[in-house]
Amino acid sequence: METLKIIIAGPCAAESQEQLFATAEALSNLNTEFMKTSKFDFHFFRAGIWKPRTSPDDFQGVGIDAFEWLKLVKEKFGFSICVEIASTEHARLCIENGIDAVWIGARTTVNPFLVQEIADTVQHSSLTILVKNPINPDLQLWLGAIHRFQNAGIKKIMAIHRGFSIENENVFRNAPCWEIPIALRMKMPETPILCDISHIAGNVSLQQLVAQTAINYGFSGLMAEVHYAPEKALSDSKQQLLPSQFSHLLQTISFLSENNSTDDALFILRNLIKGIDSQIGKLLSKRMEAVDEIATIKALHAIPLLQPQQWKKVVAVYEENALKDENYYQFLEEFLLLLHKASLKRQASCS
Repeated sequence: METLKIIIAGPCAAESQEQLFATAEALSNLNTEFMKTSKFDFHFFRAGIWKPRTSPDDFQGVGIDAFEWLKLVKEKFGFSICVEIASTEHARLCIENGIDAVWIGARTTVNPFLVQEIADTVQHSSLTILVKNPINPDLQLWLGAIHRFQNAGIKKIMAIHRGFSIENENVFRNAPCWEIPIALRMKMPETPILCDISHIAGNVSLQQLVAQTAINYGFSGLMAEVHYAPEKALSDSKQQLLPSQFSHLLQTISFLSENNSTDDALFILRNLIKGIDSQIGKLLSKRMEAVDEIATIKALHAIPLLQPQQWKKVVAVYEENALKDENYYQFLEEFLLLLHKASLKRQASCS
């Protein structure tokens, strides 16, 4: 396993020179006092210049005025600078203003045409490119975006897992769907993958859990939103950590053994199964809630509980996604029989 974990931290958005300096100074002190003797390596100071907000009435970022502030941050504190881009014009301006790294946001990654245009624009630059997952859970779209930058000759590329927009997610701001970044890690083991704990968690209280899970899965590091005064932030105030909170989070993360690769592999896979089981558990509960609603409708309209043709459709859905081996087919048959019995039992009790 890697000795050092990459850290990218800074405010959600650049708001003023004073805000950037106060946050950068706090992170610089943290870097001096803690990170140099820890298992973390502070790579980039992050700050959004252009903010792709859902509502046009929300803070959209200060734009090009932030470049001068970030240059001063770099000069005073020695940080490499990282910002988000969403167009070829953004990319061109970042290159002209000496930005060190850029991330491609989730709303941009989803558009292959735009990603290709940006890749063509940055191909002769020295930028480090960070590619966030698309907003929808699509592994191939994420892989494709990374490949476009690889094909453009970019040598320094990282993937950023920031979670996915799923309608029924009710715990995190964006559903982690850990199996997707794990699959990307398996397909592209040489590409560092970081976890954007702020956008997955959506609030400060859940970020420790997300960070520890990412480290357990063997991620290369973390991206976090850190603000010297989150209550004053113009965007995403609930998910921005105080520097002291960020320091505490990093100090309390535990690491897998660096000397036993077999134990580490088992630990990572067991955590993956744990995440999948959690999702299965939630989905089964939601399924049974839907069964109860169906039972109420059937009772109201005197519809028989047993609907053989409808159940055949259910079975077909599972068979379509089944593993092609005899053991799995046997398991699936037994599982579906149990599921059908449980569903009929619930419907009967609701009638």
